[in-house]
Amino acid sequence: MGGKNTVSASCFADVLSELIALTSRERQALDALEERQRHVRRGAVLQRENESGGELFVLRKGLMMSYVILDDGSRQILRFLFPGDMLGVSAMIYREAPETLCALSDCVVCPFDRSALSDIFSSHPRLAAMILVYCQIERVALTDRLAALGRTSAKARVAALLLELRNRLRATDKEMTNVFPLGLTQEEVGDATGLTAVHVNRMLRQLEEEGLIARDSGRVTLLDERALARAANYVNRYTGLDLSWLPEPG
Repeated sequence: MGGKNTVSASCFADVLSELIALTSRERQALDALEERQRHVRRGAVLQRENESGGELFVLRKGLMMSYVILDDGSRQILRFLFPGDMLGVSAMIYREAPETLCALSDCVVCPFDRSALSDIFSSHPRLAAMILVYCQIERVALTDRLAALGRTSAKARVAALLLELRNRLRATDKEMTNVFPLGLTQEEVGDATGLTAVHVNRMLRQLEEEGLIARDSGRVTLLDERALARAANYVNRYTGLDLSWLPEPG
């Protein structure tokens, strides 16, 4: 981890503004969460499971993951984290962090104290509601992953992960279409889907042979997105939202 300096604007506000029109006061409140930045090198741990910590973070650049270590020593990846995501929220209500946060690429995060979030909850109830919305989206997406681990084929799990990665990357790169950098090793894909790296490789080759995807130099092309979504039983949980209940901006 490197030095800190000042940055402008809010990556988290950019994500929320895709769903609601933020007021200038709301955006200023979110800007304050990203006044500092910290560089995190690829492979470095930002937060470790079962350790205490008072900071939360907004991921500004790069790709991270959250995971837990199981009793047999194996790793279960829970989520992949993208620019605009708020990190460490689950640790906010516990004395010890329930998961590890680790950088999958060189990253930039913006640390802030949990008391700053308390101030936002008090002054901006609509922003508090939107943070709840995003936590629920993550929860439902994680529920989908849990159901897939027990009830769907290996091919469906890998296909669903590819669609999820592309959709999350496209949220911060509007020009992205059906071609995207995978950015993950086969072991990391396996730790997210409950498969071995060998099995992941076999499933990727099967998806290629069926004409659903193509791979070249670390990039994946979705050749038949509809068929891939059918094979994966995939639902994009970042769409189809009903936010009509949100309170008025403070």
